[in-house]
Amino acid sequence: MSQAPTQAFGKWRQFFWPIHSYELKKILPMVGMIFFVSFVYSILRAAKDALIVTAPGGGAEVIPFLKVGGVVPGAFIFMLLYAKLSNVLSKRNLFYTSVLIFPIFFLFFITVLYPARDMLHPTEMGLQWREALPVGFHGFVAAIENWTYSLFYIMSELWGSVVLSLLFWGFANDITRVTEAKRFYALFGLSANFALISVKPFNKTVKSIIASWQVEDPWFYEQIFIVGSVIVASLLVIATYYWMQRVVLTDKRFYDQEEPKQPKKSKAKPSLAESFKVLASSKWLICIAIIVLTYNISINLIEVTWKSQVKLLHPNPADYNGFMSHYFSILGYTTIFMMVFVSSNVLRIFGWTVGALITPAVLLLTGAGFFALIIYPEYFSGMLSVIGETPLYIAVLFGMIQNIMSKAAKYSLFDPTKEMAYIPLDQEAKVKGKAAIDVVGARLGKAMGSGSQIALISVYGTLAAVTPQIACLLFLVITAWLWAVKTLGREFKKKEA
Repeated sequence: MSQAPTQAFGKWRQFFWPIHSYELKKILPMVGMIFFVSFVYSILRAAKDALIVTAPGGGAEVIPFLKVGGVVPGAFIFMLLYAKLSNVLSKRNLFYTSVLIFPIFFLFFITVLYPARDMLHPTEMGLQWREALPVGFHGFVAAIENWTYSLFYIMSELWGSVVLSLLFWGFANDITRVTEAKRFYALFGLSANFALISVKPFNKTVKSIIASWQVEDPWFYEQIFIVGSVIVASLLVIATYYWMQRVVLTDKRFYDQEEPKQPKKSKAKPSLAESFKVLASSKWLICIAIIVLTYNISINLIEVTWKSQVKLLHPNPADYNGFMSHYFSILGYTTIFMMVFVSSNVLRIFGWTVGALITPAVLLLTGAGFFALIIYPEYFSGMLSVIGETPLYIAVLFGMIQNIMSKAAKYSLFDPTKEMAYIPLDQEAKVKGKAAIDVVGARLGKAMGSGSQIALISVYGTLAAVTPQIACLLFLVITAWLWAVKTLGREFKKKEA
């Protein structure tokens, strides 16, 4: 009887902290690595938008042009370089080199490119191009005119793809056993979201320090702190990786190079053509593809419009950066809450269909309020004057809620339900269909979202002018998303039965 409380405590401890004491030597450095990587990603996400959206002649209209014409080619070039380096460098040196590219660039940006921006940016050429080209191409002109800011934006985007997705998760998957991953990876997700939360106090501290200096250009000094943090965090990531190679991975309790691995299958990976053939022949897979496609289109459509409103509310780059830091902090808290308390309970109690419907429902409801405030501000001005707020402020607030809830739902519900949808399928459909959806779906969705915005802006002139069209397009996309979820949900119930 006396052992019962001890056993109960052990079960609760294992539920909330499923890590053995001896494993701290391995788990703590990994948690630290993803914290530093995610912290850099978060502060760069806020800074890159502040630079490009508030730049002379810039605006949120620049973002679609940069995503299509800058980030995608940049990722392709980096991966070609990575493939070349992998042939001549060891795995460790490849990791060090890939990480160091980023702090070297950002140091060059803050010491050379940004101070000389007035001389480097072709302002006169930009004025000539604006006069010669239609208004809809002014976002493209601004991306070329403010080319140093565009480089900053592209490199900030690549940090998430290269250092977070490729390097960290590649390293984690390489040294983590399946039994460990079930216990470790949830902690990695929580650490990444705590990094999001830390961005706001970091920026608040930096602003207070700079305010006490009473400098002429506080935004420049704020960028110095941001770049300095990128450099320090990058060096800490490299140092942690080096320490783990020397101390942790030499311990056979944590990593054994001679440990038997799963044998590699001799069967070649499916070609993209074969994957699409399997995808086209399965209603189930078509529904999953539509869900992935519509999510990425929806997020892209509403996020760019929201950022244009944030610029109107906070035209100063330092204020814009501060607002985005506040947004990322709330996003971190919300995602942690959703991951810990909502995700598993919703799926367990209400099932797959309800869990999969939450993300599009959130986008639909908050998106409707957001676009209504932008398109019909006169209908809300009288009511909002009572509470002392403008339609612009409320629209930005609605947009922030929409982005926070949709991305928190994405991490806690959209991703798990999407992966669950593959479970009932046969092996060929899982391998070939998933290859087509994962390789093309997300990228095609983002490209379609940016491409449709570019096309509309080119015809109508400005992002503000095409807001009603974007709203209609968004609701059509979400309708297709809801149809795919409901259709797949009915099939899912049949499979479960």
